[in-house]
Amino acid sequence: MTEVYARLGELFTILLMAVALGMDALSLGIGIGMRGVRSRDAIRIGSAVALFHVLMPLLGILAGKYVGILLGHLARYAAGGLLFVLGAHMIFSSVKGGGVQSISHRTWFGVLLFSLSVSIDSFSVGVSLGMFHGDWILTVLAFGFFGGLMSLAGLVMGRRVGRTMGEYGEAAGGAILLAFGLMFIF
Repeated sequence: MTEVYARLGELFTILLMAVALGMDALSLGIGIGMRGVRSRDAIRIGSAVALFHVLMPLLGILAGKYVGILLGHLARYAAGGLLFVLGAHMIFSSVKGGGVQSISHRTWFGVLLFSLSVSIDSFSVGVSLGMFHGDWILTVLAFGFFGGLMSLAGLVMGRRVGRTMGEYGEAAGGAILLAFGLMFIF
């Protein structure tokens, strides 16, 4: 029975992290959606974000496995510290503002640049997760699903809500990652 609870806890943690990482895609999607986006472009952006939200944490997990071997028992603290710093950075970025860069979402280069920019934090989380044993396939698929879904949701919401909603979303995602970092450390 404890195995079932452990598995449910792991699944809940993965889903919560996936949503936290998707907040970046949601908030930037809102900004792009406010400028207007065609349905075809929205699907292309969402698909690219989903792909990058799978590839980046997968690369991070592979790097994290290597770092975990090097650090040994200190890997837990390094992983927690990395998540803490990433969460704090997301909160700071949302408070500082900065807005959405002028990326043309109608070009493939713009879509790739946007996808990479909202998925780069998935690499760092992947490094942290790679230092632990876990269900990495489920993790990267959940990250990809929620990253793509939340970017599409952001693009659609962008037509209806203001930019401040996106900033609060990024701050909420940062707070979740910061909390997980503290949980790993303590």
